[in-house]
Amino acid sequence: MRAFGFLSFGHYMNARGSQTRNASEMLKQAVEIGVGADELGVNGAYFRVHHFAKQQTSPMPLLATIAAKTKNIEVGTGVIDMRYENPLYLAEEAASLDILADGRIALGISRGSPETVIRGYEAFGYTGSIDERGADIAREKFDLFLRAIDGDRLAKGDRQMAGGQPQAIEPRTDTLRDRIWWGSATRDTAEWTGRQGLNMMSSTLLTEDGGMPFDELQAEQIVRFRDAYRKAGHKGSPRVSVSRSVFPIMNDQDRAYFGGAAERHDGVGMIDGFRSTFGRTYAAEPDKLIEQLKADKAIGLADTLMLTIPNQLGPEYNLHILESFAKHVAPALGWKPNTEGPVQGDQIG
Repeated sequence: MRAFGFLSFGHYMNARGSQTRNASEMLKQAVEIGVGADELGVNGAYFRVHHFAKQQTSPMPLLATIAAKTKNIEVGTGVIDMRYENPLYLAEEAASLDILADGRIALGISRGSPETVIRGYEAFGYTGSIDERGADIAREKFDLFLRAIDGDRLAKGDRQMAGGQPQAIEPRTDTLRDRIWWGSATRDTAEWTGRQGLNMMSSTLLTEDGGMPFDELQAEQIVRFRDAYRKAGHKGSPRVSVSRSVFPIMNDQDRAYFGGAAERHDGVGMIDGFRSTFGRTYAAEPDKLIEQLKADKAIGLADTLMLTIPNQLGPEYNLHILESFAKHVAPALGWKPNTEGPVQGDQIG
């Protein structure tokens, strides 16, 4: 692990104890956390996208705002649900964000997470899927997105306006593809991601049960990703991130919130029709936390660790979590703050 960031699901609800009672409070507090994290040296501010729910949905305005108010922190998603996206419009948005953020983006994309609605992407106008989860249209649209950011001329030009020559989307940046990630939940998808020459995000949920501890299953996923990247002939330094729920216990408030989570272990259950493996929550005093995280095989292989944060507890408390991790845990794991430059993946090929 060379870097760490925070991953927010962007929950909001008018409920007791919530400091994000509506979308306005959630979004403005997300910016505050992003700015504060940048000042702490945190490497990344990442946001999950989930439609038809009281969560973060349209990430580009938020990412652009945080990028405009910060100097070093990477901004990104974990992940955008491709089933809901117009590939060419997303390509334009991604290029614009890449320019405005001076290349400080990590745009995670995938089929998306389990939904609160049935085939919600069809309500957005995207029909034709023969897979009840929409994985087929997600891959097709993602392929078109990649062609767009690579500069393929995808539209026939008007004879008078463009001399009849095919046209590519604008704007474009030459290095945008280097900052595109695929959210992988299985070992097979990890290999596919490597063959595409992309970066890989892996979360605290894998939609398979390998009969082994979560961190070992995820570590195997990372190894397969890198092997596939190499065998496909790609030469570069692809990034790998993993997410974890990690809470340093520094005071009585931390203990009251998360002390009981220390006893929670990996779980196995059914989600979205798949037998899935869920990662454990880490909550302990810094010395013990360092020992536990050093033993986590996937964290040891990844370059970036995303800490899932309880955004409904407000900016002050979430920045306390990030500061505690930055000061008392991360240095022992190999962390380098954002002032030392962009995060690099492992050289392959």
